[in-house]
Amino acid sequence: MDSELIGLVNKLQDMFSNLGGELDMPQLVVVGSQSAGKSSVLETIVGRDFLPRGQGIVTRRPLVLQLVHVTPLLSTLEREYAQFLHLDKRFTDFEDVRREIEQETLRVAGQNKGISKLPINLRICSPDVLDLTLVDLPGLTKVGGDQPSDIERQIRNLVMDYIGKPNSVILSVSPANVDLANSEALKLARAVDPQGRRTIGVLTKLDLMDAGTNAVDILNGRIYPLRLGFVGVVNRSQQDINNRRSMKDTRQAEADFFTSHPAYRAIAHRNGSKFLTKTLNQVLMNHIREKLPDMKARLNTLMSQTQQELNALGETYASDQDKGSGLVLQLMTQFAHNFVSSIEGTSLEISTKELLGGARIYYIFNEVFGHALNSIDSTSNLSSRDIRTAIRNSTGPRPSLFVPEVAFDLLVKPQIKLLEAPSLRCVEMVYEELVKICHNCSNPELQRFPRLHAQIIEVVSELLRERLGPTSEYISSLIAIQAAYININHPAFVMESRARSTAPPNKQVTDVSRNPEAMEMTVIVDEEEPSDSDGSFPTGGKRQRFPRNAGPEVEKDQRPSSEPLDPAISRLTPGSRTHDALNSPRRVSSTSHSQLVRETFLNYFFGGQTQSISDRNPQLDLLTISPSRSTLDNSITLDMKSLGKHLEPASHDAIIQLSAREEMEANLIRSLIGSYFHIVRQSIQDLVPKAIMHFLVNNTSQQVQNRLVATLYKPELFSELLDEDEALVNERSRVRALLEAYKEAFKTLSEVALKPSSGATVL
Repeated sequence: MDSELIGLVNKLQDMFSNLGGELDMPQLVVVGSQSAGKSSVLETIVGRDFLPRGQGIVTRRPLVLQLVHVTPLLSTLEREYAQFLHLDKRFTDFEDVRREIEQETLRVAGQNKGISKLPINLRICSPDVLDLTLVDLPGLTKVGGDQPSDIERQIRNLVMDYIGKPNSVILSVSPANVDLANSEALKLARAVDPQGRRTIGVLTKLDLMDAGTNAVDILNGRIYPLRLGFVGVVNRSQQDINNRRSMKDTRQAEADFFTSHPAYRAIAHRNGSKFLTKTLNQVLMNHIREKLPDMKARLNTLMSQTQQELNALGETYASDQDKGSGLVLQLMTQFAHNFVSSIEGTSLEISTKELLGGARIYYIFNEVFGHALNSIDSTSNLSSRDIRTAIRNSTGPRPSLFVPEVAFDLLVKPQIKLLEAPSLRCVEMVYEELVKICHNCSNPELQRFPRLHAQIIEVVSELLRERLGPTSEYISSLIAIQAAYININHPAFVMESRARSTAPPNKQVTDVSRNPEAMEMTVIVDEEEPSDSDGSFPTGGKRQRFPRNAGPEVEKDQRPSSEPLDPAISRLTPGSRTHDALNSPRRVSSTSHSQLVRETFLNYFFGGQTQSISDRNPQLDLLTISPSRSTLDNSITLDMKSLGKHLEPASHDAIIQLSAREEMEANLIRSLIGSYFHIVRQSIQDLVPKAIMHFLVNNTSQQVQNRLVATLYKPELFSELLDEDEALVNERSRVRALLEAYKEAFKTLSEVALKPSSGATVL
């Protein structure tokens, strides 16, 4: 039964090697330095020459060697054979076995003398071997020749990976003609097995020791104690290998050496290759029995983990239409639920690393879109000359008494259009975020079916594309609506303009509605001719009010009519406040009436934001300077002479400079545009997110499940939609086979544990 136990371990080892299992199988691991005689020891145990030989590193991949004892067959050709796990072929010629090992090593490890961790599995069936499982590892070496610079580290790491497993028995091979304290194999064995519980020492080259020396103390365990002890062997020399000395003759020569040597004669019965083979067989079987409880516990854990992995891979539904229809509906419903919950923020999987779903949409509305709108300067692309040209074009050949509203409309509409680009970009960003949500809300169950997953994403993406067009059109309509009618009677626009006209200097009006008298504009007209030639005005006269809107009557000025006026006060300063400018009694001539009304209008809307005309250019103050007739004629003559030059398009902007009046008008228009643009911007900033939520986000959330069901829930599509990925199908088959192997191994180990040991097979 013990041979069956080793056979079971070999079977599990092959099975798990193919399926990728993680069970740590009991096995013998051969460790030794280069030229220590590892290959000779293994060939002596097998009784065949089958391992590659040469200079430098020859073993560059782990060789998992399984020896299986079989009864002799009638045909001598099949009395013994070798078989590789990667080939479905039996080898009876062991020279072919050596060549296959070399070729397989080159195929994986390459030509550069590097090593590979991928093992080569070889089974040798023969009536001349005992049941064993050994792993031959690359020999420990130093850097040299054409080997990689880190070859020593690579080999040490590979050796430690194998001997570090608790279920491995270490077969430490050391040459007897070298001080045992320098044995690299024993050093590594002690690192993982400090008490020597699972290490067997093998001393080679006993026949090459100096005359008068021997290794009796080492073989008796007095120098380097090991629980499993040391076994001495005598291998073939290189001359014997070259002469193709048979294994039978080699074993006989070895036995003669121990029995005839005076130092080893007394311990000859427990040394030699034959004794080593029996010892290894017994040690391995005892080790397997000792590790059975641990193996069963490990198998139990692996079965549970593999079952969970198989459950995660799911079942196959393509052949069952009833189960398939229910699965398709379930997956579509789950997808729609995940999509909506990601937008609403009710998803169970909430990230703490980045904004996702509805949180990103909120960020787009309030941070990205809001910042984009606030960064737009309402008049940065309008120069004073552009505004002057618009004013002139809107009045034709006639001068304007007030700033024409047509010019204001003409200038403010393109500025409103500046809001369209960021608004449409906001729509695109929300659409892109919804598409991202669509790709991220799938679950592992849905990912099993790549075609169904792709179709669901395509249907939802198509729904989003359908809603993108109407949403963008509506956003463009919002901008067009704002530009279609310029409502200068908008309460916020009127209040702001009146607040500017009535605010005291250097103060801000917070509530215009609390000062009704401030809403009234007063214009003073003198019905008498000026009496003084120096431009001063007589006291007295009549005053008349021109209310802008209906309002309470304003009390008459309390200033005595006989009080002399300072000539400087007679100037109407556009930079002063209306309250100060209009409540000072002054008398003006009827010829300057239109100019006074215009400047009063400008001061009413523009407040103290511009300088006085007199401060800009005193020569242009028509209220204080009355040019003579001759001066006026000369000025007209000069203007007529330069008229042609002024009308030349190339020099138009370079020659004609803005007058103080034109600059004041441009500043007024600029201020009004900024005020009205601010009102429209606030409206757009409020309406665009609402429109996007209504037309795009909410509409898609409400229709996503209905659209999926209407498009994909069709019986003729179930088999195609539930067609799984080929890699997933293969993985499920592998995991299912691995689970069955675990169950079979657990059952067999449970049966073996109940049967008594029958001892080792005797050669």
